[in-house]
Formats: sequence, C-alpha cells, structure tokens
Amino acid sequence: MKTLQVKIGNNLHIGSDYPIVVQTMCNTHTSDEDATVDQCRRLAAAGAQLIRITVPGRQDVEHIRNIRDRLRAEGIDTPLVADIHFSSETAIAVASVVEKVRINPGNFHPDHERAKEQFARFLEVCKQNGTAIRVGVNHGSLGKYITDLYGNTPLAMAKAAMEWLNMCVKADFFDVVVSLKSSNTLVMVQAYRHLVEMMQKEGHVFPLHLGVNEAGGGDRGGIKTCVGLANQLTEGIGNTIRVSLTEDPEAEIPVAQYLADKFASPVKPAVEIKDKVAYAHYDSADKTRIMLDAASDLGPMLLDREVDEIHIDCGDAEYASYLEDEIMQAARRRFYKPEYIACPGCGRTMYDLQKAYAEVQARTSHLKGMVIAVMGCIVNGPGEMADADWGYVGEGGGKVTIYKKNMPVLKHVPESEAPNKLLELIQAEQ
Repeated sequence: MKTLQVKIGNNLHIGSDYPIVVQTMCNTHTSDEDATVDQCRRLAAAGAQLIRITVPGRQDVEHIRNIRDRLRAEGIDTPLVADIHFSSETAIAVASVVEKVRINPGNFHPDHERAKEQFARFLEVCKQNGTAIRVGVNHGSLGKYITDLYGNTPLAMAKAAMEWLNMCVKADFFDVVVSLKSSNTLVMVQAYRHLVEMMQKEGHVFPLHLGVNEAGGGDRGGIKTCVGLANQLTEGIGNTIRVSLTEDPEAEIPVAQYLADKFASPVKPAVEIKDKVAYAHYDSADKTRIMLDAASDLGPMLLDREVDEIHIDCGDAEYASYLEDEIMQAARRRFYKPEYIACPGCGRTMYDLQKAYAEVQARTSHLKGMVIAVMGCIVNGPGEMADADWGYVGEGGGKVTIYKKNMPVLKHVPESEAPNKLLELIQAEQ
C-alpha cells in the first residue's frame, strides 16, 4: 500500500518507499537522566531505529533535552520520540526538543473544542521545528466526544484518528504517522482496516505504526504481537513497529526485527488447509523461530476466520500443542487459560511491573478465560485495559488499585498484599 513519506530527524524515513522501522520505548524515569541515557545507548546498540521516552510533565522537558544532548555528544543519533499524555502544553513545549512527538488526541485536553485549538498550536510548533508527530489512538482511551457518537469500537478508533488527520491536512502538515492500538488483536485489525479505507477515500494515506498494546511478556507477548501484526503486514499495512513486552525493552527489538525482515519480502507460508483446519510444518531447530513463524503464518487465518483450528508439526508434539493453544488464544478463537493484558512499563511506572505481572500470573493461572490486566500506572491503566474483567494498577508509593471492569473497587492496597486481595475479590464473585 502506497503511503506518504515522513522524515524523522536527519536520516530516518517512514513510509512505503522505505524499510519497516523498528522502534522501542525506555522504561526508565525520564528525570533519571543517567539511567535513561544508559538505556538509550543499549537500545541503539541493539538495533532500535527510533526510541520513545515518556515526558510526564513540563518539568521533564529539560530532562529529555539533556538526554538528547548527551546522546548526540556521544555520536548516538537515533531519533527520539517524546511520549505525551494529558498535557497539551507539554506537547507544545517539547516539540522543539525532539525529532518526533507522540500524542493521544483522546486525552489531549478534556474539552474537545479546546483540544482542537491546542492541536492546531501544536502543529504550528512542529512545523516550525521540523518535528514529526504520531497520532496515537488507543482502544479504551478514546475521548468522550467520539465514544458518545460511535461507542468504544474499532470504527470509533478510526473515526477519531481521521478527525485529527484531517486537521493535519488542513494545516498543510504531513509529517504524520498514525496508530490504532489495542490489546485485542481482532479489534486492532478491524480498526486499521477501517482507517485505511477512510484514508484512501480522503486521498492522503499516512504511514502506519503497528503494535499490540500490553501484549505481556515471554512467549505470550511475542506470539500475540505476531498474530496481530502479521495480519496487517500481510496486507501491506504497517511502516514502523513496536513490540510491547513486559520485559526490558531490549527484548522487544529481536521480535520487531524478525517481523520487519519477514515481511520485507513476504513468502507465502507452507500451510495446507482442509475442512477449515490449517496444517503447518516447520523444520527449524530454533524453537523461537518456529514460534514466531507459526504465529505469523497462522494468526491471520484465525483472525479472519479462514480456519477454525490449526495443527503444527515441528518434531516436538508437546511444544506444537503448546503453540497451537497459545496462537488460538492470541487470535481470540479459543481460551485455554487466563488472558493477561500487561503493559511494558515506561517512565510513568511507579512500581516493579515485571515482578507484579509474574505474581499476578502465579496467583490467577487457574482462571481459564478470565481477562486480567496488570498496568504500570494510574495515568493510562484504567483506559487501556478496556477488555479486562479485572485490573491491577500501580499507584506509586508501594500501593495498587484493583479494578473490576473499569471501576476501582479497592484502592491503596500495599503491593505485598495486592495479589492475594485480587484473588479474594475474584473468588467472591464466583
């Protein structure tokens, strides 16, 4: 699919005429400049072509400026992206400091008309400084204006993005990448299809950033990402990708690079289909490669309901059965254990997210079919865990809030007690 071209910094381009760009995000606190610089060094060395850093407030603009200056002084020229939530003034202030700014228009300002005014100001500053932007719409954190019209749906996500993209076109500003992220692979696929159709109709197809929100960690995160992203990449949708794992950000890059390489010159997978069952055979001795290939090859078929079951032959029947179950669950076709939504963490995270995620899994692993979210902060957690039955959200200060659906039911729970309290609440409902 032909898209517009976006230039990021001096040397990086995003668009259909260029290779897929691999990016990731720091999970350090931006105010800890030494830790953030050190992590950026490692991420650049690992192959990240774009590094996102959270900027929680105006006080952090100077920190990211210092981080940028230190990296450039060392010869590290990887473009930086400022990640902004809930502060349009911070977005405007940081636009002259970094190569790209990511905003979520749904929380750019509580009042929709005021949000549009601020967005126009923001675009002018970006235009003056040659700063690119990402319009990042997330399932579960759409503005009230759009959900009142279309509900919390894939169509609403695409409609929300188009409003802001049309404002960019009107302002003659085209250094724009757009994303529609969800932890639900099916929602994400449907939203992107709506958006691409709308952009083609309008005559301006902006480059697309892909990622499955809160994919989790380990095999599960990689499988879920491949299932969701392969569907898009197979259709020629996607110009830059991030794999959101609840691990150190360096772990995200190999999976992202795998996808970028696999779909640079896509080869039709060796999969046979009979009676709505897909049969796939893999000869590799590398189990990680088998896992990623199987998720990428079979996931799109499951999401589009071309098949109802999958069968994997890889020389290890136990591992093949495990992959079949994981891929079926990632595609939301069959649940054999709980579904976990877990964010990767960032500079807003105020507790040990990886430890909390492991503890919650250990206490709830028997709850087949239940959707449980483990989120890093109170800022995004409640909105972005839209699909969850229960949520476990870090408050900071050693405390956790537990949610049922999108409503807090227990606040200020000490971290040491929170996993047990979560399980007690779940059991009381059963």
